[in-house]
Amino acid sequence: MRNGDRIDGVLVLVGTPIGNLGDLTPRAAEALRSADAICCEDTRRTGRLLQHAGVERPHLIVVNDHTEARAVPGVVARLARGERVAVVSDAGMPGISDPGERLVRAAVASGHAVEVVPGPSAALAALVTSGLPAGRFVFEGFLPRKGAGRTERLGAVAAEPRTVVLYEAPHRLARTLADLTEACGPERRVAVARELTKLHEEVWRGSLGDALAWVGTAPPRGEIVLVLEGAPEAEPPDDGAVVDALRHELTAGATARDAARAVAARLGVPRRRVYELATRLTAAGT
Repeated sequence: MRNGDRIDGVLVLVGTPIGNLGDLTPRAAEALRSADAICCEDTRRTGRLLQHAGVERPHLIVVNDHTEARAVPGVVARLARGERVAVVSDAGMPGISDPGERLVRAAVASGHAVEVVPGPSAALAALVTSGLPAGRFVFEGFLPRKGAGRTERLGAVAAEPRTVVLYEAPHRLARTLADLTEACGPERRVAVARELTKLHEEVWRGSLGDALAWVGTAPPRGEIVLVLEGAPEAEPPDDGAVVDALRHELTAGATARDAARAVAARLGVPRRRVYELATRLTAAGT
């Protein structure tokens, strides 16, 4: 990109296949071909992709979870020299549970352009094949492996009303399914997708309880995507629960109007209904 007599560098995020190399788009191949350097997680894996695409191997910069922070200054310096730097992950879109986010943030902060060449996404591929609602969903990535962080995240996932997409490694799948079963109950529906776009692609669908039994008999191989049904809508409180809450507010000295407002907000019920009950209580002197 030219700006007067200066050539500005561009950071290009390139989506790459999640398994089937045939999913590499012509535009993605051209973005890799025109790059002065490519940031990648694994030079061997990216090297095979470049060979498949017939792209002469440019300078490769290792950018993974351990090296991304250290690589940022060098990449920004290349952009300042007017280079095009492509960013790829081992599979899918860089920056989604993969390195790339720090590079984008640094490029933007330095005033350089950031482009994207969309490509495959394991999360979206699993979601649309799961059979679960896809109109509204959340992406959780990998759960924390242990401690309070894992417990808190499991609680949030269990209460989430939207469909939840998670990543997991095969050797941790049984434990994660057990934890989800405990947090959500055995009847919550789930889809377990593995080896997406590859020869042995498989999507298992059923309840969490059945999924745990299935994994116990034949632990799957390959990277895993879990698609979890959202939490069911809670039943609205009955009049008895609303009256109990109103009595608590009225006893504390609230007016019928203020009590109705507080209880309606806390219980998520229509204010008019709560106010009618409040006026009955005050009229009855209870």
